[in-house]
Amino acid sequence: MTWSLLRYLRESPDVLRESLRKRFMDPSMVDRLRGLDEQWRRLKRTVDEIRHKHNVITHSIARTKDPEERRKLIEEAKRLLKERERLEAELKRVEEERERLLLSLPNIVHESVPVGESDEYNMPIRFWGRPKVYRGFLDRFREQTEKWGFKVDYEVIDWKPVGHADMLERVLKLGNTAKAAEVAGSRFYYLFDDLVWLDFALLMYAIDKLTSKGYRLVLPPYMIRHRILMGVIDMETFRDAIYKVEGEDLYLIATAEHPLAGLYSNEEIMEDELPIKLVGVSPCFRKEAGAGNRDLKGIFRVHQFHKVEQFVYAKPEESWDILEELIRNAEELFQGLGIPYRVVNAASGELGAPAAKKYDLEAWMPAQGRYREMVSASNTTDWQSYRLNIRLVRRKGMVREYVHTLNSTAIASTRTITAILENFQEPDGTVVIPKVLRKYLEPFSKAPKEAIYPAGKRE
Repeated sequence: MTWSLLRYLRESPDVLRESLRKRFMDPSMVDRLRGLDEQWRRLKRTVDEIRHKHNVITHSIARTKDPEERRKLIEEAKRLLKERERLEAELKRVEEERERLLLSLPNIVHESVPVGESDEYNMPIRFWGRPKVYRGFLDRFREQTEKWGFKVDYEVIDWKPVGHADMLERVLKLGNTAKAAEVAGSRFYYLFDDLVWLDFALLMYAIDKLTSKGYRLVLPPYMIRHRILMGVIDMETFRDAIYKVEGEDLYLIATAEHPLAGLYSNEEIMEDELPIKLVGVSPCFRKEAGAGNRDLKGIFRVHQFHKVEQFVYAKPEESWDILEELIRNAEELFQGLGIPYRVVNAASGELGAPAAKKYDLEAWMPAQGRYREMVSASNTTDWQSYRLNIRLVRRKGMVREYVHTLNSTAIASTRTITAILENFQEPDGTVVIPKVLRKYLEPFSKAPKEAIYPAGKRE
């Protein structure tokens, strides 16, 4: 049986304290929690004792013949009932406070996660592909590869690629963020013609690959209730990142992970049903409130985009192998596209509260001279299932414990388009379409076939 955070609190509080230190959080909250838990257990014992005494006296009343003795027993029963009700109210208050603090605890950091406060401590574990490196970015490229002890083969180019934002609007003229900002606000966009086809081709490509591996295709709700959202994210941290529907108990989803996690809320799953592998496709809505002035141009960091998401319900003993499967699935997709990338083991300070461990797949962006995040794959162990009350039932002895949940991006369309615009552009501004996407475009007469051409040079 896996250990819930409550069991760690009671039996191995030092594990929780050390995990909080790795996340650069105050470990004293463990002591506050233990104090509440001890208070709860004392009150629970007292309430149980009073309830037992009350039951004994209640049964005695019916058998007592002496009127005076009967009166005394009734008075004592009333006193015990009043005392029990008072203590039960206090027990509920302490339990609610304990649960509130317990739910504020992040997941326990896995021992293989590098300790560090920012993404500067992310640990590259492998590279793939032969990046095109502009000669002026050679030092920058080596800093991101050789610094970590990797020798990555690359192609030096003497022409500087155009950034994806300028490719989108100035060269191809297939996007308009200025008008979108006027219509909807910053970080919105219009896409036209070939890039719309490309967006849908990317989604179909990811869906095709993952369903062929046995993942069940799901179109989830695009809005979820507060209780589900509370079960899948650290609401206090991400409150400003989520769009709320005014006047209703509904939130726009930031990823298909969230409604997919809610699919089995308050349910039990038999062990022979696991793993349950899902692939969700949906729009995603994010405020990006903490993004500041980063990536204001183009479509890399935006408020809405399409995404294909992997999600798995797993037995605890299988979840770490499944995490490796999820990141490998994403790698296969990017290898098929031909986009050079690296996979990093995210530092402890970069983990969101639900994740015990997270891999990021970062694509090489030739116009920026750096690797940028395209995919995140996380094992949230039982952090979400505890909150959503999703139980695993073992047939042997019918033991009930919490399932493990895992998630990973497959393809986030707009962000992947930026990687294509930078990696597959030619000096004349033409963007070659990755071969694996062409079969999804060929049935449509107006879709691009092999390349996207600059404005004025359309096929």
